[in-house]
Amino acid sequence: MAQDLERDQWSLVDPTEFADVYVINSCTVTAEADRQTRQAVRRALRQNPKAHVIVTGCYAQNQADACAEIPGVSLVLGNDHKFAVAKFVRNLKKSVQVPEAVIQIDRLTGLPPALLEGFESRSRAFVQVQQGCDQSCTFCVIHRARGQSWSFDEAHILRQVRNFVSGGFSEVVICGVDLGSYESPGFEDGSQLPLASLLKKIADIPGAFRIRLSSVDPLHLTDDLVAVLSDSERFCPYLHVSIQSGSTLILKRMKRRYDREFLIDRLESARQHINGLVLGADVMAGFPTESEQDFADTVDVIDRAQVIYPHVFSFSARPGTPAARIPRQVPKEERRRRAATLRAVGEANRRLALRRMIGSVGRLIVERVDVPAKSNAYHGRLANYMPVRVVDPENASENEVGVEIQRVNEEVLVARVSPSE
Repeated sequence: MAQDLERDQWSLVDPTEFADVYVINSCTVTAEADRQTRQAVRRALRQNPKAHVIVTGCYAQNQADACAEIPGVSLVLGNDHKFAVAKFVRNLKKSVQVPEAVIQIDRLTGLPPALLEGFESRSRAFVQVQQGCDQSCTFCVIHRARGQSWSFDEAHILRQVRNFVSGGFSEVVICGVDLGSYESPGFEDGSQLPLASLLKKIADIPGAFRIRLSSVDPLHLTDDLVAVLSDSERFCPYLHVSIQSGSTLILKRMKRRYDREFLIDRLESARQHINGLVLGADVMAGFPTESEQDFADTVDVIDRAQVIYPHVFSFSARPGTPAARIPRQVPKEERRRRAATLRAVGEANRRLALRRMIGSVGRLIVERVDVPAKSNAYHGRLANYMPVRVVDPENASENEVGVEIQRVNEEVLVARVSPSE
């Protein structure tokens, strides 16, 4: 969206600065996400009461009328239109707020791919290979906001990766709403996951870069995908897995496509074959009917799999979903308590994993550099996603550097540049 606007002669400014147009790309995965969108609109209008505020993304797609009713919103764009945002901005009169928000929402049919030139960060690039979702999890509205699953053209994907690699990006993140459901036209080997075949081709692209997956469903942690991830050092030894629950009963009521035993088997297989694997996970606390034993099963999976980065959600009843209609809702306070417990388990796992990294070496992708007057420190992540801070003014301008881990400061590894650099 920023690229589209810049091509139309708009200048991108810092979010804290005065602007004429604010584009808010919304999420609707929880009620809290909806609230944050409304909050972002109010914050933008405090900076410039005469600005045009455009709300797009999943909240806009799912609840267009609610977005249009937010005071000060000029335009509501559905997901099918957001990448043509410049065209719609052009039709808005500058410095004149519209009396009523314009709504532009169509049935989701798939967004045409656009070749991206880059990102604000010069270290990490994101390549979307799949959009939409065919699952109908009972707690989720995203399949309504993003439409049916469809995949980008393989040639386009490979061209986009080559473009980023030639542009100097050190890491490419492969993304999708339901990444493992990526399909490649003409791929007829039903015994293999098409995503695994695509990743092999991406790994064969010449250049100095590493590959990370954004998120994967346990169902898609197939043997062939794990084999691809373990066969090449290009792939980061980090997986973010959409676990949701460790209870077979709750997984069934969520309408997930696996049970507890399958989940444990897939996580153990990945850890066994991918050297130095670090795990993150999406986990939900307090799904309706979740008993203490169901919750204990989830805690057990997080602890047993040594998940160190759990992304924990308290269940949020989304209007129109089957889960919102289940009579036995877990009280909000209990949901919060269980979520806090899951985060604490992840924190304990993380502290242990960080301490085990002391004395090891790795390659750091630099993400942020402190201003020289402060500390000459720069920050980034290893291939296993662990955060690192290095103080070395001579190499601070590098995108990638070899480091040796010396100690842990709170939840960050502190390192020096490897002597061989």
